[in-house]
Amino acid sequence: MKLYLFPILASIIILSGCPNSHDNSSNTKKYTVTVTNLTNNQPLSPVIAIAYNNDYKLFSIGSPASISLEKLAESGDNSDYIASKETNKNVLDAVSGAGIILPGSSDTVSLTTSTNTDTYLSVASMLVNTNDGFIADNKQVLSTLAKGDSITVKLNVWDSGTEANSETAATIPGPAGEGEGFNSVRDDMQDQVTLHSGVITTEDGLATSTLNSTHRFLNPAAQVTITRTE
Repeated sequence: MKLYLFPILASIIILSGCPNSHDNSSNTKKYTVTVTNLTNNQPLSPVIAIAYNNDYKLFSIGSPASISLEKLAESGDNSDYIASKETNKNVLDAVSGAGIILPGSSDTVSLTTSTNTDTYLSVASMLVNTNDGFIADNKQVLSTLAKGDSITVKLNVWDSGTEANSETAATIPGPAGEGEGFNSVRDDMQDQVTLHSGVITTEDGLATSTLNSTHRFLNPAAQVTITRTE
């Protein structure tokens, strides 16, 4: 099955408006999450922000990526995560950003939780001019924030380990290639989530690469600021 990056954005935005089934207004806390793209030429896919309890995890370093993470890392498709707030009892809220975050730009989403238990946040987004690179804050504590408090965290780039980093135009879904996004076949031999080693590009001798030096990135590649507003 093949999916491409940009045609899925409209459905992502529509899904993000679904009601939250974990509603208990007596314990309501609200947060804003702002993600800023720090790269030179790596647009970020619509961000996904997930609030959850201690029994949920976006990914584990050194372990195979879930299908949901594979879809996000290869094509920017975050719809599985949006749906999780209705299908996973451990997810308290899940919200998609409005669209692509261009280099130097930001996007802000709002989350609501209604629980007295410990609450955590994960944020993720694909670097669309890569095969399966994504930025993420895997588990940030929310429940210790007082109203008006903010925290800012720098985000590294991870490799989902689900697609070989061939950098060919046919396999890069962003504007550098406009090729295929998600493919269920896993052709990366490592098949585990690791820190991304960076792109090679044509300038460094990968003749088949559709990327150039402007697509290189250093860590951190993004920044997230979390503020409790209520």
